[in-house]
Amino acid sequence: MAITSSDPRAVTRATTRWHLGGERGPKVALLVVVVAIAALVAVNPQPIGYFDISTISASAATLALAAIGETIVILAGGLDLSAGAVVSLVSVVLVTQLGTADLGVVPYTLAATAIALGVGAAIGAVNGFLVGYMRLQSIVVTLASMFVCQGAALLILRYPGGEVSYDFALVFVGDVIPEVLPAPVVVVAVALLVWLFIRSTRLGLSLYATGSDPGAATYNRVNVPFTRFLSFTLGGTFFGAAGLFITANTGSGDPLIGATMLLKVFAAVVLGGTLIGGGRGGAVGTVFGALTLTIIVNIFLVLGVRTFFVPIVEGIVLILAVLGFTGLRNLPITALLKAVSGRAAAVTAGTTALTGLLTPAVAAERDIPGWLTRNAPALRVVLPAYILLAATVIAMAVVNWQSFTFGNYLVTLLVFGAFLAILGLGQGAVIIAGGLDLSVAWAITFPAIVVTTFANGSDTAAIWAIPLALGLGALIGLVNGMLVVGFRLSPIIATLAVGSVLEGIALVFSGGAPTGAAPPMLAAFVNGRFLGLPPIVWFLFAFVVVATLVINYSAFGRRLRATGSGEWVARLSGVRTGSVVVRAYVLSGFCAALVGLLLAGFTAQAYYDMGKPYLLASIAVVVVGGTSITGGRGHYLGIFGGALVFTALSSLLASTSLPEAMRSIIYGVVLLGAVAMLRDRQTN
Repeated sequence: MAITSSDPRAVTRATTRWHLGGERGPKVALLVVVVAIAALVAVNPQPIGYFDISTISASAATLALAAIGETIVILAGGLDLSAGAVVSLVSVVLVTQLGTADLGVVPYTLAATAIALGVGAAIGAVNGFLVGYMRLQSIVVTLASMFVCQGAALLILRYPGGEVSYDFALVFVGDVIPEVLPAPVVVVAVALLVWLFIRSTRLGLSLYATGSDPGAATYNRVNVPFTRFLSFTLGGTFFGAAGLFITANTGSGDPLIGATMLLKVFAAVVLGGTLIGGGRGGAVGTVFGALTLTIIVNIFLVLGVRTFFVPIVEGIVLILAVLGFTGLRNLPITALLKAVSGRAAAVTAGTTALTGLLTPAVAAERDIPGWLTRNAPALRVVLPAYILLAATVIAMAVVNWQSFTFGNYLVTLLVFGAFLAILGLGQGAVIIAGGLDLSVAWAITFPAIVVTTFANGSDTAAIWAIPLALGLGALIGLVNGMLVVGFRLSPIIATLAVGSVLEGIALVFSGGAPTGAAPPMLAAFVNGRFLGLPPIVWFLFAFVVVATLVINYSAFGRRLRATGSGEWVARLSGVRTGSVVVRAYVLSGFCAALVGLLLAGFTAQAYYDMGKPYLLASIAVVVVGGTSITGGRGHYLGIFGGALVFTALSSLLASTSLPEAMRSIIYGVVLLGAVAMLRDRQTN
């Protein structure tokens, strides 16, 4: 696995980046920690004592351990979205398997440690095998495993509870030297020693080489698949350690305790100077980043600031951290604004958007004989979703044969499928262009809260509240696009941060409890009848036609695929890739807001978790519909089929006695299966 001397330039490049990651990142992160500590001391009316140090270190340790694991994965060029779910799963496994068993401190601690690290490593190994050897995209693999692990945690322990040995808890959260050295400090120090050992080995150098340039690493005899496999396995092991520590810290189990950790983990990694994309950074800076975030939360507590503002600050800190480490020079934001303004001038002069959108994609193909010949590539993408849909509908008919009526079932399928079909257009456009939108959950929820608050059951107020909400959705997409294109942020980081900020804004806007009611016109649109069908079904028919034209038979659709296939090549071909990506995110935000309004009309109100189930689903329907998660390939009719598949699958599972947690596991497995079957020689 070691890099040989057959290509000295590659060796020098990888070693230099390793050196920079090991030196510059921790220094900057340490400086930020010092500033944060100074701020905490300044605002605290009482001197900082041992109790404060012990409390802060205990709070920071879980985040630091999980963030070290994420750092290892990112250094090798991957991303792991399952960190929080693994922490939750380890927590409930420890409580249910060990509980307060009287084994003695040492045997109990050894058993708990073995279980926690073993569970984490096993999950990481599965992720690593799928990413390293199956060559599946790490984002989708770990997103699916996140939902599988979360569902498993809820199956094991439905509600927070249980208890672990008090003596075991003291080993991790007590005092090593009373009033001098808290145990959490020692735990993090041991984790750092493990990291420093890994970094000093051939594996450490292989991690940096793989993340810097997989091609050059392979040329220099680095086993890239095995390195990626080990990176996820090690990452999962540290996630297990985080679950072990947080269980000792709380003394009980919680199936959702890691649900809110993902943003904090990425923020700690970025604050520590690790480059999203791989090849630069290290775990020492990551620990400083975790400590900084913990101190910021404590500053909020001291100042008495409402916790509603915490997600906003976390999202902004994440964005600023990325910008701080990537630098602000040569950003394309100015050029992008010029391109957008130039496009607006062209529209004003008479070159309308529809002229470009509705241009046939390949006019020359009209002369090619044979419908199957012309459409074979599209059929290979689209047909699997409809075959799976047919199988699901047949299974539904068999399971519920006594009460199954195809006509009523079809109408219900179309009504509920409309939400995912609309959302799939926006998410599909983003993915085809090579991005990903993880802010859709709050891009659904916040506009819905705005409408129900301002309209409050009135159609008169809805006349301006609905356009306002849709405009907010487009604005959310514009912010995402500008961060990705104008500031060169990773789509994962940008959309996670925007989602966090939206969560905080929604909490502040509503005061923590959504109020009001959906206007009657929205309820009638979803639940009413027009010519024998709900109006939303007629709308869906028109929407599918327009969406198919936009994605597959327009200049915009061609540019999406060109950008996703290869941004540099597309740019050389004259495609304004930045403008294309921004418009894709704007479309995603608009579609998410529209789904939020329709959901509010369906339920007659807005609530905080209404967008949460649609995060995985929005990606799943796109992938099941045959769209390449790495970009460049996709057909909207396939996405529509994927939306119907997941709606039908949800209906089938709801008709059984399976708990919601088991459904989450099934969704994750279906997504993994779809990615594996539909992969097109993808590389991570």
